[in-house]
Amino acid sequence: MQQADYITGFRSFCTGKIAHSSVLVVGAGGLGCPVLQILVSTGVGVVGIVDFDTIELENLHRQSLYREQDVGLPKVITAVEHLSKINSEIEIIAFQEMITGKNVLSMIHNFDVVVDCTDNFATRYLLNDACYLMKKPLVYASIFQNEGQVSVFNVEKENQITNYRDLFPVPPNQNEVPNCNEAGVLPAHSAVIGTFQANEVIKLLIDSPETLIHQLLVFNTKNYESMKINFKESTEKSGPKTIQEFLNFNYNEFCNSFDNSIKSHQELISFLNQNNSILIDVRESDEQPKIALAKTLEIPLSSLEQNLNKLNCYTSICFVCASGARSQKALKLLKSHFPDKEIKHLKSGIKSIQQ
Repeated sequence: MQQADYITGFRSFCTGKIAHSSVLVVGAGGLGCPVLQILVSTGVGVVGIVDFDTIELENLHRQSLYREQDVGLPKVITAVEHLSKINSEIEIIAFQEMITGKNVLSMIHNFDVVVDCTDNFATRYLLNDACYLMKKPLVYASIFQNEGQVSVFNVEKENQITNYRDLFPVPPNQNEVPNCNEAGVLPAHSAVIGTFQANEVIKLLIDSPETLIHQLLVFNTKNYESMKINFKESTEKSGPKTIQEFLNFNYNEFCNSFDNSIKSHQELISFLNQNNSILIDVRESDEQPKIALAKTLEIPLSSLEQNLNKLNCYTSICFVCASGARSQKALKLLKSHFPDKEIKHLKSGIKSIQQ
């Protein structure tokens, strides 16, 4: 399609197909911010946002949707507020929760296109597999220092349907690839790759034949070098093949990405909203302040091993102490007795949940 044809196609569909389309953006950080701003400005009829995190000062340089006065607030709620001022005529749906195998299928069900703006491999594989099983187009992007990648998955072309696992059947070791906070990402880099990602979404919505299907775009923002890598559908599918297999698949184990820490009050609330979940205070009984959360048990670390029977009914358990040291010891102890339970601890201790 020539440039003039592309623009003509965009104009004719803008008030029609795009306005009647729905897009779910998973992750409202460095990539999600430019993607959301562009999709909302373009007039996508329904935009969903998934994120459980809060806004942090050290991330503002690459998350252009937020302001200094937003620090500490939930990303999705703040994003909806700011995006509504860009375009008040569209519907914006907020999912202020952690995306998991238990909620992702129902979450993506009503959307035409899903956009992966996450920055960890467990969520990336989970989202890819969910979209593959639900036959949902998925627009992927990732960034590492000066390099970005963009591709489009789960769209049939030339009798093939490719997905993330056709490119990367096996995840890297957890310590091989740092996240954005650890590696450092320039603001312009997130904006450029996020813009490419949003452009692929728009091209999908207007049925452009020049989308990155079966292609991985690799772009270097330092020297502006780029290349497209063609790839094919693998004959050996490595992911879950049925919904039941998907629900039983342990993505943290598969990706060796056991981040057992919870870092914020909002993340804890999202964790405790799961069925059969509990927060366990392992401080001694005379330590202050007390925790004012309903789903809390007090079991000092010194007597935890003698009270393991009290935890049989819970599938998701989070420990808290004053600083995070005892809660981490409790986590390791419980994991040795209950390897199949989801067990986490508050990394910074009780100050993480004090309002």
